[in-house]
Amino acid sequence: MSQHLVAPSLLSADFTRLGDDIEMVNRSEADWFHIDVMDGVFVPNISFGMPVIKAIGKTAKKPLDVHLMIVKPERYFETFRDLGAAYLSIHYEAVTHLHRAVHQIRELGMKAGVVLNPHTPVQLLEGIIADVDLVLLMSVNPGFGGQKFIESTYEKIVKLKKLIGEKHSPALIEIDGGVDLKNAGKLLAAGADVLVAGNTVFSSPDPPATIRALKHTV
Repeated sequence: MSQHLVAPSLLSADFTRLGDDIEMVNRSEADWFHIDVMDGVFVPNISFGMPVIKAIGKTAKKPLDVHLMIVKPERYFETFRDLGAAYLSIHYEAVTHLHRAVHQIRELGMKAGVVLNPHTPVQLLEGIIADVDLVLLMSVNPGFGGQKFIESTYEKIVKLKKLIGEKHSPALIEIDGGVDLKNAGKLLAAGADVLVAGNTVFSSPDPPATIRALKHTV
């Protein structure tokens, strides 16, 4: 069995029964909770606010993988640390001083991730890749759940895996957007380490079984 991780995205959960969905993930074979934070500026949508994330953190028994889709994310690094983020990922496209921001996250005791939009080439990470713990490749355009997977993601994973090896980086490769049971195996074969799954899990008639299937994909 592959040693990859599965991170259900709570953006696709049923917000009227969020506590139940969190408990389901707690009991499942999932490894992380993936939490998308959107500000309506960097992306055309608004998602979880601080009180909701605080409540999630109190109930979640697995690490919080927080993906910031916001402008000037450095304003909130300490806040998300205090809310329980284990991994904190920021967009390459949203940060002017990426090196400084990555090291601020790590100095606060969190794992630092950098996110690339579909059009952003992985080569731009050459100067920072050795300092990051995670690279999240968006396989849809960020801002909304349920979008169609962008096929060029596979080639991008291969290029990123090569760069990670050349620079002896500890970075995991995470894929977010349109991940399902049909493409999971191909993503892992290309070099992905972490699969984010939203609609695939929470629209399933049996979410724990779907998580189990993603976890046991080879």
